[in-house]
Amino acid sequence: MVVISPCAACKILRRRCADKCVLAPYFPPTEPAKFAIAHRVFGASNIIKFVQELPEGQRSDAVSSMVYEASARIRDPVYGCAGTICQLQKQVDELQAQLARAQAEVVNMQLQVEMGHSSPQPNSQQSHVDASVTHPSFMEDDHHNYLGSLWEPLWT
Repeated sequence: MVVISPCAACKILRRRCADKCVLAPYFPPTEPAKFAIAHRVFGASNIIKFVQELPEGQRSDAVSSMVYEASARIRDPVYGCAGTICQLQKQVDELQAQLARAQAEVVNMQLQVEMGHSSPQPNSQQSHVDASVTHPSFMEDDHHNYLGSLWEPLWT
């Protein structure tokens, strides 16, 4: 006689786990927290309904998504996944601005190297160009950075 442990969903719901349990492949008995998180946010009947409505090839991804979304909602009850996406988008924007500053600095250094090889004394006009490349005011002035405001999400 083989004793089969009920899936985490049936164990938490305190019911008998049938041979054809829809949730058993996605909520193994070794991971009860996975179902507990999804159950807390979506409810068992909704999880079962969602899983049954999908083709079997998409069920695993859907369950993973539900568990991720539920844990994000528990971490951040107001914004959930959208809050995480917003934070990541801000991080991308900051890194893109940092990259633009670094690229401008590289161009400035290349100009300085070229000027050092071609003429020993830079003229005043060239030093003005170097200063504008080194310190691009359009990147540092938050009041005039309209590109960043275009990407601001509506919920912040």
